[in-house]
Amino acid sequence: MGEQPTRVDDAEPPPRRTPDDAGRSTDRGADGSSPATDRGADGSSPATDRGADGSGPLAERGAAAEPDAPRPPAPGGLPLLGNVHELASDALGFYGRRAAAHGGVVRYDVFGTESYLVTDPAAVRRVLVDDHDRYEKGEMPRSRLGGLLGDGLFLAEDDDWREQRTTVRSAFFRERVAEYGDAMVDHARRAAAQWDDGEVVDVHAAATDYAFAVLAESLLGSDVERERETVRAAAESVTERFDTGRMTSFLPEWVPTPANRRYRRRIGALRSTIRTLVAERRAAGPPADPGAADDLLGTLVAAAELGAMDDDRLVDNAVTFLFAGHKTSALGLTYALYCLADRPEFQERVRREVAALDGDPRPADLGACPALTAAVDEALRLYPPVHTFFREPTEAVRLGGYRVPAGVVVTLSPWAVHRDGRWWDDPTAYRPERWLRDGAAGPADGDEAGGPVHSDEAPGPAVGERPEYAYFPFGGGPRHCIGMRFARQELRLATATLLRRLRLEPVTTDLSVRASVNTRPDGPVRVRVRTLEEPLDANEPSDTS
Repeated sequence: MGEQPTRVDDAEPPPRRTPDDAGRSTDRGADGSSPATDRGADGSSPATDRGADGSGPLAERGAAAEPDAPRPPAPGGLPLLGNVHELASDALGFYGRRAAAHGGVVRYDVFGTESYLVTDPAAVRRVLVDDHDRYEKGEMPRSRLGGLLGDGLFLAEDDDWREQRTTVRSAFFRERVAEYGDAMVDHARRAAAQWDDGEVVDVHAAATDYAFAVLAESLLGSDVERERETVRAAAESVTERFDTGRMTSFLPEWVPTPANRRYRRRIGALRSTIRTLVAERRAAGPPADPGAADDLLGTLVAAAELGAMDDDRLVDNAVTFLFAGHKTSALGLTYALYCLADRPEFQERVRREVAALDGDPRPADLGACPALTAAVDEALRLYPPVHTFFREPTEAVRLGGYRVPAGVVVTLSPWAVHRDGRWWDDPTAYRPERWLRDGAAGPADGDEAGGPVHSDEAPGPAVGERPEYAYFPFGGGPRHCIGMRFARQELRLATATLLRRLRLEPVTTDLSVRASVNTRPDGPVRVRVRTLEEPLDANEPSDTS
């Protein structure tokens, strides 16, 4: 059974909320009918009714589970298989359809394993922030990703997680991340210089090479060419292993399928490569300048030397950041460039904005580039590289007025939430203007009227405009992605550097994506590049014909 890729143009958006006679917002389909949801005698629905502050059934602050609380709805499913057939045919569409039809908390089943899909922003916040200490990553991601990531930061729990995060976080402090900016801009310059005027480029392949080169230089201090093929082969096997369009992707890693054998062999080669890098770093000794800032690999090696982590954890974390970091950044850049090619007028707006800078962008310039930031953040909304986050409650909890037992899989889906018509107008359209206060032309003179409605620390819409966790491409709470600042800086610097040199024209016009370990394109993502003779000057109008 092959997965049918999700197409933006074909995706059916969740029902919009329209006022009824009493002024209450209710979910209605295209024909004006209400979906079949469980409602009380007064017509209320646990999935949609909440107070103005976001409180209500879906935001029970600190509420304990009640034995007599109802279970969420669980429509459909086959004996033994559960909803595997729906996930295999279109996992991303499954999440969106189920949330639209049945509310913010709904059950589904995978081979008898009960799972709870959570797509209401208040409930997402409850899992990630308010009650984060009542959840753990759980057995499902550990069983599926343990062979790749081991016991590194991504899968670690409790004190082990806190100790590892404390060890690595210095590599991601604001000042340290800013120092990586030169590498981010330099590799984008090199990419632009490789392309001829009129050339058709697969931006996914190009973005993957770019993100790997940046990460290898910035965080591992490595010669990228030596490791590129090993990482590429491992990434290919991971994509194959977790492609939900393959029924075998739901089987445990120990089942000797051809894909699983390739996966184990290539992951073993990747880990061996990392061990070689560690040995070389140790042999080189500490930097000659004691005050020199260390990269991530140096930080990990130093921690191991001090006994803060063993060599296995060192390798686990290096693999985590090398693999997970470059894949998600590559996808984010792919989607940003594709979307801007498809919106030439907004591409020009971003180009004029970055042309006003003094040369290529620096991290300190990004605050003066609201259109650039909006372009990237809207791409991350429409195509979040991480389509789902998983948690398991360590005790029975209550979510959305429902009882959720300990040990079940709780699935949080940015893909479904980011495309929910209750929170986003025209949710399947790329509209970066929605992130700008004026919604039209750039910042007003002398104020910040055109600035983004969010900050680097908490990317997302302003509180009051829509729920806080209507947007969470990097997760949230204490376990939010530690590389968030690195990734957002990289995506903006790369996009700005490229647009100062190139104009992008769409070739792929009907992008389809599918769920693997990330949200990946279903084939090449092609754009035609038009080279500018010189990086555009802000005072020179660009030709958009």
